[in-house]
Amino acid sequence: MSEARNRGAESTREVIVETALRLFRERGFDATTMRAIAAEAGVSVGNAYYYFDSKEALIQAYYDRAQAEHEEACREFLATEQSFAARLDGVLREWVRVSEPYHEFAVKFFKHAAEPTNPLSPFSKQSSPAREASIAIYREVVEGSRDRMNAELREELPELLWLLSMGMVLFWVHDTSPGCARTYRLIEVTVPLVDRLVGLSHLPGLRGITKDFIAAVHELRA
Repeated sequence: MSEARNRGAESTREVIVETALRLFRERGFDATTMRAIAAEAGVSVGNAYYYFDSKEALIQAYYDRAQAEHEEACREFLATEQSFAARLDGVLREWVRVSEPYHEFAVKFFKHAAEPTNPLSPFSKQSSPAREASIAIYREVVEGSRDRMNAELREELPELLWLLSMGMVLFWVHDTSPGCARTYRLIEVTVPLVDRLVGLSHLPGLRGITKDFIAAVHELRA
């Protein structure tokens, strides 16, 4: 009986999330109320608040779901591919692919996520679970690579790659090309450059520059 109730609760939760995302796309985030979401989802307002205490919580649920879809999409090739460039290229491309259904929503929603003090910012405390999960994918990209790279840089690289992916997200949000072709092209030209810089980081003549770069990262993070 408990298992059936859990399935029912999860189903209700998913209906509320799907309804909220649709209304956010159609009406915009600001114009959509929890009351409207509840009515469209066929649940009481109290029931909607039972699962999600705010509209922001619904966006965090979207973050978590999108992250889970990205992880699943990357699982197979990360288990077999050993080249750093191929691993990074695959992860970035899979993010664009699984995010395609949410592109229209992201365009309308981005102004909220772009505000530094907004809890929906990918850099906010509230977004930390999705952010840490995303960084973990890039940690897997690095740790599963057989390519040589500076040991200190290897430690910092997952978070740096996540920051790179945030730049890709910004570009993607504004990409109006068919099938986001320009975003895929950006990945195509950027990954070899990153791969080259990472590959050169262990060479004696560049170790000093790499060390200075890592020191700057630590200072800015602090």
